[in-house]
Amino acid sequence: MPGLGGGMRHAMATPMNATPVPAADAAHLKGKLGVLMVAALGIVYGDIGTSPLYAIKECFKMKDGLVTEHAVAVTHGNVLGVLSLVFWSLTVVIAVKYLGWIMRADNKGEGGIFALLALIPQGTDQRVSRVRNGVVLAALFGAALLYGDGVITPAISVLSAVEGLEVATSAARPLILPITVGVLLALFAVQRRGTAGIGAVFGPVTAVWFLAIAALGLPYIVRHPEVLAAVNPRYAIDFFTANGQRGFAVLGSVVLCITGGEALYADMGHFGRRPIRITWYAIVFPALLLNYFGQGAYLLEVGHHARPFWALVPEVLIYPMVILATAATVIASQALISGAFSLTRQAVQLGYFPRVTIIHTSSKNEGQIYIPEVNKALAVACVLLVIAFRESDALAAAYGIAVTGTMGITSIVYYFVVTRRWGWAWWKALPLVALFLSFDVAFFGANLLKFLDGGWFPMALAVAIFVLMTTWKRGRQLLGIRFAQTVVPLESLLEDLDANPPYRVRGTAVFMSGSAAGTPPVLLHHLKHNQVLHRQVVLLSILPADLPSVPKDERIVVQDHGRGFYRLIAKFGFMETPNVPQLLLEAREHGLVCEPSTTSYYLGRETLLTGGKSKMSRWRKALFAFVSRNALPATSYFAIPPGRVVELGMQVDL
Repeated sequence: MPGLGGGMRHAMATPMNATPVPAADAAHLKGKLGVLMVAALGIVYGDIGTSPLYAIKECFKMKDGLVTEHAVAVTHGNVLGVLSLVFWSLTVVIAVKYLGWIMRADNKGEGGIFALLALIPQGTDQRVSRVRNGVVLAALFGAALLYGDGVITPAISVLSAVEGLEVATSAARPLILPITVGVLLALFAVQRRGTAGIGAVFGPVTAVWFLAIAALGLPYIVRHPEVLAAVNPRYAIDFFTANGQRGFAVLGSVVLCITGGEALYADMGHFGRRPIRITWYAIVFPALLLNYFGQGAYLLEVGHHARPFWALVPEVLIYPMVILATAATVIASQALISGAFSLTRQAVQLGYFPRVTIIHTSSKNEGQIYIPEVNKALAVACVLLVIAFRESDALAAAYGIAVTGTMGITSIVYYFVVTRRWGWAWWKALPLVALFLSFDVAFFGANLLKFLDGGWFPMALAVAIFVLMTTWKRGRQLLGIRFAQTVVPLESLLEDLDANPPYRVRGTAVFMSGSAAGTPPVLLHHLKHNQVLHRQVVLLSILPADLPSVPKDERIVVQDHGRGFYRLIAKFGFMETPNVPQLLLEAREHGLVCEPSTTSYYLGRETLLTGGKSKMSRWRKALFAFVSRNALPATSYFAIPPGRVVELGMQVDL
């Protein structure tokens, strides 16, 4: 996410063309590769693994006996053309782009749009800075698009699975919507309990799913081996030649086979590159191809079918397969929901999102978190989507824009990483990135054709989140500038205290400040009104780092300014959540001792007025003020004991 001013300012020191083995990889290599592969199946490949439920169906969709505008008729040439497009999309976008190249750009073993963006060095030249700021904004919009993906994936995946009941009996049709809503509500309800318990079965269930979909497609491939000819790209070219603009529109349906590709990079830190790559080639890729080609073979045999995936399932296995498909889609949805939680925490840490409630659901895994505000918003949005669109066919029109938009932005940011950080010449980097973009842009353009059919929803959601994040970031920057104009150097304050010493009371006072320089305004406010000081005063600044996590021995800097004054500077990575009491305990190793029972925390609470002279538009000032009033209090976010907090109010005119 963009505009990574504060937290993303400095380039990392490790040269990327000699990327070390990530910490995550080093740890994983000590474990059993097979266990990691099974675990990766559920977390990394759950989304892309459930795409066969609806991808081929959308390519040959008919309504009222007519082929829809984003589909083609079932003919020998069209079936082989679509299968060729599926094969080469999976090969180039997933195998070549993400597994082959993008995953090389790790940030201390972590992946994802934030980690990639942090690798772009901060230039001193004004022109370079403008270019970087543009890339940052693009990446921020890409991150906003991921929320749209997080809303649509659970809705379309679960609905597609439950729709299998209709294949067994038409009497089940009225039950599909209630069952889908019930499954989604149950999924979001269990989030507060964490994923540690159910996570143990994610991998094995998804492994069974991949074996099942492979077994369903294989018999039809054996009966119609001619579908294997689709690996020849000539069939994809002939498909476009024969279908023209309609063939391009079908790309908006073909793209459904690669949804979930971003998860390979985003979840790299959990499993390491090697298990993810081996799992793809050994299990996921073969299973997907067998099922997709099996669906194509079935269509060649019988002609059009409304639900080709479910047509592969023997009648006696329909109900067990519906249960397995529902479990697989729930697992796929869980990965997206957990990703939304992680993305939000990163945005908060980097200053692009207001503080939210972050609950750690595991004492062993720092990454397992639960954010009630995000969970409720996703639950409401998913249920409303299902009720509004009612069928997976309709939801598929809304799917794709968010995914392809993010993929395209990832390719652009990657270009700046390889040229600005790895030192590649532009003529070396451009052909590679052009290959990626040829797929990304084509898929995105095809999905724009579905904009009025539902594609507007993820775009509208992304724009709203993008505006919120950029407004919050800009508002906090303006506040920082406003406070900097009135800042008093700490040395001047200490000299004034020497000349006019106030009464000192026992204990420690911790004054929190967003800046590691000068005197916190809340301290001056306290002195002005109370005219006393504690015997020990700690000026605490918590700063974002360009890393996923900061090593414990590098986290804290303590400066002793004499007269009982200390400045404590702590750095936290974008995948960490600060805990102030724990931080003060760690500071003991650096000579700063604060007794919890005699420590008070002083925080400023600003009342924002929108009549100031800053260049921010009035409506954005009003939005920033509204969000500030409703953000989680610093007391809760930083885990500060509420009974030991003193808040001092200040009016600030933006």
